[in-house]
Amino acid sequence: MLNGSAKYKQKTLNNSFKITDLRMEIIFDEYDMRKLPPRERLDKIIQILRNERDESIRWDSVWLAGEITEVIDKDDPIFAEIADLMVWVLLNDDNGIVKHEAAFQIGVRNMKAKIPNLINSALNDKNELVRHEAIEALGLIRAQECKETLRKMLADPSDAVRETAVFVLKRLDRLTNRGDYKVEAIL
Repeated sequence: MLNGSAKYKQKTLNNSFKITDLRMEIIFDEYDMRKLPPRERLDKIIQILRNERDESIRWDSVWLAGEITEVIDKDDPIFAEIADLMVWVLLNDDNGIVKHEAAFQIGVRNMKAKIPNLINSALNDKNELVRHEAIEALGLIRAQECKETLRKMLADPSDAVRETAVFVLKRLDRLTNRGDYKVEAIL
């Protein structure tokens, strides 16, 4: 990486690429990304998530992938691909904040097929922030079938994880038989 005093040439081409003496990098613009059709946006996001070193750009990309679900049907194969991508992030990203966002997207987008992956993250991720968010996502999804797993989290070494497990268990009890979570309504 360049240090603060390093000088290098840069030139902008079509507002999409910056060329330096060291490498070519995509200039990330979330507003331009939102203008892309879902398939094209997702393809770019996948490349970013697999190759970008800047965790702030990866976080934005996870968010932008989640937004695609707002303009497609749940039956669209892209929805399942986005859910799989969120799991890929949970398993492969090295930043807890980025993984936290992937867990949140699974929950807020009601990706019920990924409940086993959230359970895995809740029980096994080394980062307490990820464990916390995986538990919270299970609560968003209203994963009643996960209460036993959540009770195991009451013994987690992290105060935040234990508090989240208590909160989610109470919420699940309160929302028993209240139907599926809908993105537009938290309660």
